[in-house]
Amino acid sequence: MITGGGSGIGQAMAETFAEMGATVGILDRNESAGQTTARGINDRGGAAHFYRCDITNYAEVAASVKAMHTISSGIDVLINNAGIGFVGNVEQTSEADLDRLYNVNVKGTFNCIKAVIPFFKEQSSGVIINMASIACSVGLADRFAYSMTKGAVLTMTYSVAKDYLNYNIRCNCISPARIHTSFVDNFIAKNYPGREEEMFNTLSKSQPIGRMGKPQEVADLALYLCSDEASFLTGTNFPIDGGFVTINN
Repeated sequence: MITGGGSGIGQAMAETFAEMGATVGILDRNESAGQTTARGINDRGGAAHFYRCDITNYAEVAASVKAMHTISSGIDVLINNAGIGFVGNVEQTSEADLDRLYNVNVKGTFNCIKAVIPFFKEQSSGVIINMASIACSVGLADRFAYSMTKGAVLTMTYSVAKDYLNYNIRCNCISPARIHTSFVDNFIAKNYPGREEEMFNTLSKSQPIGRMGKPQEVADLALYLCSDEASFLTGTNFPIDGGFVTINN
């Protein structure tokens, strides 16, 4: 199961796992994007199911998990990829902004983990990947609320890995730096009209490696972390950041 699987990193993950033979459950609020991704996978001979789901609503999450478990005779992997961003320091963050980010990035991740854990316990296996961010490890300017939520995702990862070790349930998180998705393009177009190319290059160079990451690179890391080859890995944060955390700081 992949939340936010209709676009961006989530779409790359859904397609990558499907190419390796997985039956993929795509959870997304955007029905058009989710159905398009699932249809593309199925048209290429893969297996994908779309579930329109608001991850801030536990009842919707639980229903989607149950449906996926039934149709696929089990669930092996949960990837908590869905999330939203916000630009602003604490003074520029309203209570509504904070609540909105908390509900999606923190509560949404909690809802999905809570819904899937009973099935993982019953089968004594399972892998959870939470999408955090470099913002959970280093200070980023004007990312107060976003950093707060991703810090919570990191510590949830540690807690779940500790609490369910005896059930053979592994839990890790991935912390990307800036990844080139449509979100980045839309952000640049909205905030820097007429300077798109300049700002794209500026943002690309903020990674020491000199470019943004690719969704496929994050998908490939997730695939490895969910594989049997990674069976010795749990409770760990994996930056994929072009050297941002260790070289810039």
